[in-house]
Amino acid sequence: MIPSKFNLISPFKPSGDQPQAIKELIAGLKAGDRFQTLLGVTGSGKTFTSANVIATINKPTLVIAHNKTLAAQLAEEYKTLFPNNAVHYFVSYYDYYQPEAYIASSDTYIEKDASINEEIERLRHASTQSLLTRRDVIVVASVSCIYGLGSPAEYLASHLRFQSGQKISRQEILTSLINLYYERTIADLKPGMFRALGNSIEIMPPGERELINFQLNNDGIAEIIEYDAITRVERARHQQYFLFPAKHFITSASERERAIKVIKTELEEQLAKFIAEGKLLEAERLKRRTNYDLALIREIGYCNGIENYSRPLSGRKPGSPPETLLDYFPKKRRSTRTGRGQTQIIEEADFLTIIDESHVTVPQIGGMYAGDASRKKSLVENGFRLPSAYDNRPLRFPEFEARIGQVIFTSATPGQYEGENSTKIVEQIIRPTGLVDPAIEVRPILSTPPEAGYRGQIKDFIAEAKKDISAGGRVIATTLTKKMAEDLSEYLKTEGLKAEYLHSEIKTLERIKILTAFRQGSKNGGFDCLVGVNLLREGLDLPELSFIGILDADKEGFLRSEVALIQTIGRAARNVAGRVILYADNVTGSMKRAIEETNRRRDKQLAYNKKHHISPQTIIKKISDLTEGMNLGRAEATAELFKIETAGLDKRGIKKLLKVKEKEMSSAVRELDFETAAILRDEIKAILHKLEVDQVRLTK
Repeated sequence: MIPSKFNLISPFKPSGDQPQAIKELIAGLKAGDRFQTLLGVTGSGKTFTSANVIATINKPTLVIAHNKTLAAQLAEEYKTLFPNNAVHYFVSYYDYYQPEAYIASSDTYIEKDASINEEIERLRHASTQSLLTRRDVIVVASVSCIYGLGSPAEYLASHLRFQSGQKISRQEILTSLINLYYERTIADLKPGMFRALGNSIEIMPPGERELINFQLNNDGIAEIIEYDAITRVERARHQQYFLFPAKHFITSASERERAIKVIKTELEEQLAKFIAEGKLLEAERLKRRTNYDLALIREIGYCNGIENYSRPLSGRKPGSPPETLLDYFPKKRRSTRTGRGQTQIIEEADFLTIIDESHVTVPQIGGMYAGDASRKKSLVENGFRLPSAYDNRPLRFPEFEARIGQVIFTSATPGQYEGENSTKIVEQIIRPTGLVDPAIEVRPILSTPPEAGYRGQIKDFIAEAKKDISAGGRVIATTLTKKMAEDLSEYLKTEGLKAEYLHSEIKTLERIKILTAFRQGSKNGGFDCLVGVNLLREGLDLPELSFIGILDADKEGFLRSEVALIQTIGRAARNVAGRVILYADNVTGSMKRAIEETNRRRDKQLAYNKKHHISPQTIIKKISDLTEGMNLGRAEATAELFKIETAGLDKRGIKKLLKVKEKEMSSAVRELDFETAAILRDEIKAILHKLEVDQVRLTK
C-alpha cells in the first residue's frame, strides 16, 4: 500500500535553534504566509529543518536548486530522511546540449545537438508518475522545472491499464505500446522499450528499472509478472498494471490532425509576410523545413525539434505559458463570489516549494526567459522556425510565481527579492556541532607609509598560511581573475608552499583530483594551499580549511559584494580554528556589512555555546580516494579489465571496455553520484575517440 504521509526517520533530534526555526516556519505555513525565509548559516542543518517542516505540513514538496550537483546532494539527503516516501530527482536530461541557433552576422546556422542521459530521463518519468499517483512526494529539481514538459492531463489520460485475465490480442497490445511511443527491440531493454517473443511481451516502463512481463494465452493476458531487469529474479505478480507513456509530449491522433491544420495556417501567414518583405530565401527555407516536420508528425507523431510546435500541438493560445513540472503537482479548488454575485472556481497550488540557496536560484529562474527569447528571435526572423516557436520557452518569473504555492527560501545570504516578499525571516544561526563563524581581520594591501615588517598582502598571506599549514590546516587565497590565480599559485611554489589553482576552466576530472589532493594535504601526497576565484564561494565542503585570505577585498563588485564575501567567509566555518583576513586599503560598504553580519552571528553562537557548555569540534569527514569513486560498484572481472592498458587491447577488447564503462556510468547516475559519472563520461569519449582513430588508420 502506498504511504499517504511523510515519515521522517533520523537518529538525530532538532537542536540548537532548529526547534525554534521549525516551529516558526510551520506556524507561518498554517497561518497562510505565502513567502518565508530560513536564514541559515553554512552547516546549521537547513535541510534537516526543511525535512521536519515537510513531515509536519504533509504536502507534496518541490525543492529547487541552482545546479545539478547541489540538487543531487539534496535528493540524497531527503532520500535518507524519508526512506519510505517518494523522493525524486528532476533535472535536464542532457549530458550535452547545444541549442539550435542562427548567427545572422556570419550567416551561421547551428543545428541542435544533444546527448540525452537515459537514466536521468527515467528519473524524470519517475517524478511525474509519482506526482500523478500519490501525495507523499518530494521532487528535487534544477531550473529545468520551469521548461515545457507536455500536458499532465494528456500524459495521465494516455496511460494504459492491463489486467491479468484481460481479453486482448497480442497485436492490440503491441499497437497500444507503439501509440505511446514505446520502441520495439530484439536487444537489451532500456526504459521506454519493449520486446515481443512468442507468447511473452517484456516491457521496461520509462520510470522504472524493472521488467514487466505479459504472459499471453489464446484469450489474452494470462499473467503479469515483474522481474528484476538484471538478475531476472521475480519481484511481484500483478493483478493489474498501469503503464504510462514513454514520452512526456503526448498528442492523440485527432489532436495531431487539428494541430497540423493550425501549423499549416501559420506557415501560410508567415510565408506571405516574408514574400511581402522580399525575404524569398527565408520563405523557401521555412517552407521546406516545416513541410518536412509536418510529414513526420503525421506519419509517426514525432519529429526532431517537435518542442517548437508545442503550442499548436497542445492547443494553447499565442503567448500563453507552457505546461511544466509545476503543473504535475496537485492543485486545490476554492470557490469565491464575484462582484455580480456569481460563484467563481479558482485553482491554487496545493504543494510546498523550497528554494535552496535562493540568493542564486531566484535570479537564475528570473533570467531564463530573456536568454531563450533572444535566440528564438533570430531563428524566427531568418526562416528557421515559425513564430509559434516563441512559446516553446521557460516560464517568465511572474508565471512561475503564479504556479507555486507557499514558499520557503533557504540561504545564508537572502537576496533583495526574499527580503521584500517574505512575511518573516527565520534565523538559524546555531550549528549543532557548536562551530562558530570564523574570526575576521582586515589588513592593508600595501602599507603606506610602510609599517615595520609588513610587506604587503601577498607576503603577509604567505606568512599566515605557513602558520596554519604547520599546524596541520589548509589555506585558500581568493583572487579577482583566473590569470591572477594561476600566477599566484606559481609564485607561492617558489616561496616554499605546495599550491595549486582552481577555476571554471578546469575540467571535471582534474577539479575532483585537485580538491581531493587539497583535502589530503602535503603530508599525504597532496598540497596545502588552493588559489581560486568565484567558484570557491558556494558548495565546497572542506573541513580541513582553517584560513582564507581574500585578496583585494576592497575592489567593490560582484566578486567582492556583501553576499560573495559572506559566502566566502562561511567556507572557513567548518573548522574550529577557522579565520579570515580581508586584505583592503579601504573598508567598502560590502566589507562593512559582511563583517558586521558575521560578527553578529559569531557573538550569538559563542553566547549559546557558553550557556550550554558546548566545546566546538572540527567536522571530521572521510577523504575518499578518487580511485575509490571511479571503481564504485565494479565487479572483480571488470577490475581485471582495468589492469590492462587500453593501448594493449584489440578492437574487440576496447569495445568490451566501452560497454563496461557505459554500465558503470549508468550505475553512478542511478546513485546520483554525478562526479563519478562525469569522469566515466570523459573516459567513454576518449575510448570512442580511440576507436575512431583506429578506424581511420585501417581505411588508410
